[in-house]
Amino acid sequence: MSESSPITPDSTTPTEEANTTVDRSAKTRQLLGMKGAAPGESSIWKIRLQLMKPITWIPLMWGVICGAASSGEYTWTLENVLKAVVCMLLSGPLMAGYVQIMNDYYDREIDAINEPYRPIPSGAISIPQVITQIWVLLIAGIALAFALDKWAGNEFPTITTIAIIGSFIGYIYSAPPLKLKQNGWLGSYALGASYITFPWCTGHALFGELNWKIVVLTMIYSLAGLGIGIINDFKSVEGDRKLGLKSLPVMFGVTNAAWICVAMIDVFQIAIAGYLVYIHENLYAAILALLIIPQITFQDMYFLRDPLTNDVKYQASAQPFLVLGMLVAGLAIGHAGI
Repeated sequence: MSESSPITPDSTTPTEEANTTVDRSAKTRQLLGMKGAAPGESSIWKIRLQLMKPITWIPLMWGVICGAASSGEYTWTLENVLKAVVCMLLSGPLMAGYVQIMNDYYDREIDAINEPYRPIPSGAISIPQVITQIWVLLIAGIALAFALDKWAGNEFPTITTIAIIGSFIGYIYSAPPLKLKQNGWLGSYALGASYITFPWCTGHALFGELNWKIVVLTMIYSLAGLGIGIINDFKSVEGDRKLGLKSLPVMFGVTNAAWICVAMIDVFQIAIAGYLVYIHENLYAAILALLIIPQITFQDMYFLRDPLTNDVKYQASAQPFLVLGMLVAGLAIGHAGI
């Protein structure tokens, strides 16, 4: 072997390694349905999964846990764990997946501008295949909700009713003529309720008796979720403007919408903490208040400085504290027997 052809343990250059890492990251984002994805996926099952945006399932599955906690009747038995897992399947992959595909179907023109790598505008999946997947998820979701009602022994099909209402809200959120997302306030609140009220009430109804106080409290919490919903609009500002959609960043400008967003997130969490004090759950209220502080910190560090660039970074940093606060509130409500 000549000296001009040395044997090296790894001939991969740092640039090639970096490109490989970036490619893997983009592929992962594509599979999870996140911003910054890469095009080119050929597996139809991976494409179907991408349409369902698995990254969006987590808050709904967590909402089920919060509802179980607020019922005050959850115990750690194998049957209850299985009930919770099946309920998470309902709220996450089935109902959230249905809503996400519905949204992509009706937003295909906007996505062609903002996110052309998405499966529908890129042509990776046909429209008939998309419609079939929507119906399969919807029917399976309502059937599973009915089965959970029977399993829970509910005389009134509470979980089935929530699933039907939730699927209807998900439809009118994206579909004309109502298309709630055309209105920044209505659309963002519908999104917030989908992530908080519906899964929380479902989890509560699975293990306890759902009452109007729980519904109202979760609807108030959903006003904080409204702020989270606004964050999702920043990535679509360009397409929304071109197509005349009145998202809050379009209506009020990026800077003002960012301030509205963080105000909604903070104020209504503080309101829930105040309610916990009112029902004498002071320790839980203090913990919730402490969890709001890092959210405000990350708002100042990332989101308010550049909401268009830092929306994903802010959510990754701050949302764990918001969802932990939801669980704290659920435990407090369950402890108080509301």
